[in-house]
Amino acid sequence: MKTKAVRIYGVEDLRLEEFELPAMKDDEILAKVISDSVCMSTYKLAEQGANHKRAPKDIDKNPTIVGHEFCGEIVEVGAKWADKYKPGDRFVIQPAINLPENVYAAPGYSFRYFGGDSQYIIIPNAFMERGCVLPYAGAAFYLGSVAEPISCILGGAHVNYHTTAGSYVHDMGIKEGGKMALLAGVGAMGLGTIDYSIHGPRRPSLLVVTDIDQARLDRAAALYTVDDAAAHGVKLVYVNTGNVEDVPALLKSYTDGTGYDDVYVYAPVAAVIEQGSAILGYDGCMNFFAGPTNPELSAKFNFYNVHYNATHIAGNSGGNTQDLIEAVALISDGTINPSAMITHVGGLDCAIETTLNLPNIKGGKKLIYTHISMPLTAIADMKDSSDPVLKHCGELCEKTNGLWNPEAEKYLLANAKEI
Repeated sequence: MKTKAVRIYGVEDLRLEEFELPAMKDDEILAKVISDSVCMSTYKLAEQGANHKRAPKDIDKNPTIVGHEFCGEIVEVGAKWADKYKPGDRFVIQPAINLPENVYAAPGYSFRYFGGDSQYIIIPNAFMERGCVLPYAGAAFYLGSVAEPISCILGGAHVNYHTTAGSYVHDMGIKEGGKMALLAGVGAMGLGTIDYSIHGPRRPSLLVVTDIDQARLDRAAALYTVDDAAAHGVKLVYVNTGNVEDVPALLKSYTDGTGYDDVYVYAPVAAVIEQGSAILGYDGCMNFFAGPTNPELSAKFNFYNVHYNATHIAGNSGGNTQDLIEAVALISDGTINPSAMITHVGGLDCAIETTLNLPNIKGGKKLIYTHISMPLTAIADMKDSSDPVLKHCGELCEKTNGLWNPEAEKYLLANAKEI
């Protein structure tokens, strides 16, 4: 079977090509990808090429398919898995498979025929064996695509820990009823974290969210309101720190000077990391969530407080399979709605430009539908488009507070130009 896909050959060398997939083996699955959301990690892969930890060294000769936040339908199932998977089943992928022979291997980085920016893929046996191909019954494919980034957010919540007085037992997860801060927290992943922190099973009593972009703060405040947070037992505060001389002093004032139990840093900026260190309370845990492109990124951390106040740091670059199972469940039952993370939509033919320019495109997640031809378009601009299909999608989004939604996806997939 032929497929069109975006493959990486080297530093900033992404190519949209059509090629033949190999014949599927008895222990593999042939699948159709419908949607893939573009992750900043894919931009980092494009910038580093074969030097990226997850990329094979020979991608110049054996290119791999990029994209790892994808959702689709199973087309054909090898005999080994015929009792578990069926053609027509929808699925999502847990990319963090942790293979013993290569802990860095992941779809979207390491596999020639397995990645999100492709129309068809072959799923290797190892992913079924490790339970990393999960059934998905959500209302739309795009919600399945963002289940993976949501699982990373859940992983971030679960990897934090707090000590237990008089013992060496750690209580895993954010402190329930504690004080929590999200620094630079209104990007796509920050929005998902606000949603989960307000509506998830374990909530802080105080959630302070900072940024230096007032427009982004205003959008976050309109999507996740102070009143809704209060109804769920969370005092939510949005703070623009752009012109604040002493950011730690301001942020600590919301805690009556005691500091925060959980601090999340969502920008790989030394100054923001140092703000996080400065606002930790006793037994506070700072999570460095933002993946840097600079391998030498360093910042000051207060080790006096490490010794006397039991402050500590955590981090994670993804979730695990259990996180993805939880994410799918929370999305499917409507507990959280990650639609707010998505601000742009496009077809496979815009995936390369989108990926290479990702840091310069304002907004949240950029969603790619792999079987259509469409320029990357901001959802907010669709209603004014001269393209009747996009215009109607924009009108459908106006009904959902400007958010991408299952009805808009269904209409786009039925009416957009095929690539």
